[in-house]
Amino acid sequence: MAYAVIETGGKQFRVVPGARLRVPTLRADPGSSVTFDRVLLAGSDEGVRVGSPVVDGASVSAEILRHGRSSKIVVFKRKRRKGYRRKQGHRQGFTEVLIAELTL
Repeated sequence: MAYAVIETGGKQFRVVPGARLRVPTLRADPGSSVTFDRVLLAGSDEGVRVGSPVVDGASVSAEILRHGRSSKIVVFKRKRRKGYRRKQGHRQGFTEVLIAELTL
């Protein structure tokens, strides 16, 4: 089973063909395809190739399924005995992709 570790949006993800994945927001329309060139590690039946920092000639192609926002988290700050309280919510944006093929 072939797999790869890619980097996008400052985060690393382990991907296999056919996997659905939520990555930080990408600037592309749903239905279009995207190629991830920053492959840090590639593994297959022949063995594992580790890049320094990236594996030469390796890429991962994926199809963009949708854009969305994750569930809300609450950021609450307070200082004891001072009457200081701040409440703020945050929803992180994401892009859901379907991994089509690995080129190792």
